[in-house]
Amino acid sequence: MTATYTWDVFSTLDGYGSYAEPGDWGGYWSKQGPELLAHRAAIFDTEQRMVFGATTFRENAQIMSAGIDPHTLDEWNVRTMRMPATVISSTLRDTLGWPDAKIVSGDAVDIVARLKQESDVPLRSQASLSLNWALMAAGLVDRLQVTIFPVISGQTGTSPILRGAGDFDLELLESRTLDGRTQELVYRPTPR
Repeated sequence: MTATYTWDVFSTLDGYGSYAEPGDWGGYWSKQGPELLAHRAAIFDTEQRMVFGATTFRENAQIMSAGIDPHTLDEWNVRTMRMPATVISSTLRDTLGWPDAKIVSGDAVDIVARLKQESDVPLRSQASLSLNWALMAAGLVDRLQVTIFPVISGQTGTSPILRGAGDFDLELLESRTLDGRTQELVYRPTPR
């Protein structure tokens, strides 16, 4: 059986995954609410294997190793950091304190194709834009989960989430509104 691979990404309405200084939006573009946080915690309440590119992994591991009290983090972040992780990188040599991480060097498409065949739990990747663009192009992303926050960051937005992606048909599988303002859309992408 082949494991399902979900690319999970946060975005502004205009398609940016992050913002540059002097933007002072705060995490979640200051639009998190209790329903969003509970939903995210529920997503990470089931066993999964995380798949990261080096940059996103460094960002996540930095949070873990910064000595931040876990009680101050959102529960879904704590759960994410407890998940086993595969990091696809030719530059990293250290798991940066992630308790169950494995660094794998090589072609991302080959690595994820093998993971999908061997894993007995679903695979999930957060952000890791260029990694997931390549995996989408290869037809390895089964679900594209985009959480759209109700902001436009045309002046400060960086990292357009789909700028490097190819052309895809998207079949809407799920949609929900969280806290009356944030949209979560789950699609099945098919390369054109």
